[in-house]
Amino acid sequence: MRAGWPGRSSPALVVIGLVAVFTLVAACTSGGSGPATPSPPPSTSASSPTGLPPGAVLGADWRITHPGPEHAVEGFADRTSVHPGDPVHLFVSTTAAHYTVTAFRMGDYPPTGAARVWVSPTLPGRRQADPVVQAPRNTVVAPWSPTLTVDTTGWPPGAYLLRLDADDGAAQQFVPLTLATPDNTGRLVVVNAVTTWQAYNRWGGYSLYAAGTGRFADRSRAVTFDRPYQAKDMQGAGDFLIFELPFVEFAERSGLPLGYATDVDLHADPHLLDGARGMITLGHDEYWSTAMRATATAARDRGVNLAFLGGNEIYRHIRFEDTALGPNRTEVDYKSFTEDPTSRTDPLEATPQWRDAPYPRPESVLLGNFYQCNPAQADLVVADAGNWLLSGLVQNGQRLPGLVGNEYERVDLRVPTPRPIEVLFHSPVTCRGRPDFADATWYSVPSGAGVFSAGTQYWICGLDPTCRGGTSAPIIGAATTRLLTAFAAGPAGAAHPAEDNLAALGIEHP
Repeated sequence: MRAGWPGRSSPALVVIGLVAVFTLVAACTSGGSGPATPSPPPSTSASSPTGLPPGAVLGADWRITHPGPEHAVEGFADRTSVHPGDPVHLFVSTTAAHYTVTAFRMGDYPPTGAARVWVSPTLPGRRQADPVVQAPRNTVVAPWSPTLTVDTTGWPPGAYLLRLDADDGAAQQFVPLTLATPDNTGRLVVVNAVTTWQAYNRWGGYSLYAAGTGRFADRSRAVTFDRPYQAKDMQGAGDFLIFELPFVEFAERSGLPLGYATDVDLHADPHLLDGARGMITLGHDEYWSTAMRATATAARDRGVNLAFLGGNEIYRHIRFEDTALGPNRTEVDYKSFTEDPTSRTDPLEATPQWRDAPYPRPESVLLGNFYQCNPAQADLVVADAGNWLLSGLVQNGQRLPGLVGNEYERVDLRVPTPRPIEVLFHSPVTCRGRPDFADATWYSVPSGAGVFSAGTQYWICGLDPTCRGGTSAPIIGAATTRLLTAFAAGPAGAAHPAEDNLAALGIEHP
């Protein structure tokens, strides 16, 4: 790591942060109604209920009420995303004699935020093989046989949860699935951060952070999508419930044209963002490949707007490998240049952090701001009330309680930073005993594109009054609506060029 550059928090602090996050999962997914989100009002856009297949049930009860014992029912799909009409093969294991699968499209479907689009017949259950830990990278694989094929014909693009229900009523889990938009021309593309979900997935005892031994040194160096997401905390849904679901509901209420994709799609298809109006990454999109970054950067440089609604994006450098189930099913991250064997054969594809030596490529080049620290908790403090996203909503110095955390970013001129750049929120925060600031930023580039980075993982939770938004939810909602509306109209940086305010805020080179 280059001298003077802030580093990642220790594994122990990561665990502390995850405890706080998983507490929010319970807060945002409990109760009998879907997460409440502020205006804009419902509409009948292309992503609304009119596009659902016949027999769909709007406002369906989708939540897990009886998760059951660990491994009582669980599963995974052979694809992280498919296009509508493509088949999906599910791999399910259960201790029950029978089970069913119910597919829910998540979005603007009051009062629950879900539409039931498909229910399987009752299927015979069986307990599949125990996980296998593959040496030397401690990669956990579920060596299972496929149990059913799901036909997605008639399902519109979007974010889906497939709920597995054991017939004894004592166990339920999710399998997440994205139906990707075949053509994103004119759309705002919502990217599900499946690479980060998988990095933290401890199913089978190992993740890119954890090992069955409890020693960080024994963690996985490669994780695979050929296994379920853990039941505890994730409910089998990855990080979708806390970091992404409130935004999906909110965005679909806007009536704006949306597209859907995953990080794997962004990696695999350099044309994914051709013709798109914007790309939106959500609350925790930490793990990026070279191809993901190249596709997003090229899109920005031809006028596609970008929004990063988290506080720790593009931090970990990954690469993909294929498995027997298909391409790009294994995610490799050694978190070290010298330990990664690829450092000796293709050094630019080795997997230290993006910012690390010997080939530092800090995330600030694309984000504008730069990851700093966790765990943190602080108020979001307004620094530029005259900015087009905030004008008439807030006053300088106004505090939006509790909206900075758990991870955050700030403008850090020790690393390459695009200019002009405008800091909208400049929030005092203390992390690990060190006083600092969290910065939400807006910058524009010659192509006309605009780039917004929230600089906090809690922005999306802030859209929901029942999560972290509270009385600030209408403000976060109105600012987000302005952002999405401007993105949908075209290159937002041309319409709203950034006015550099770093000197006025005392942000200078160290």
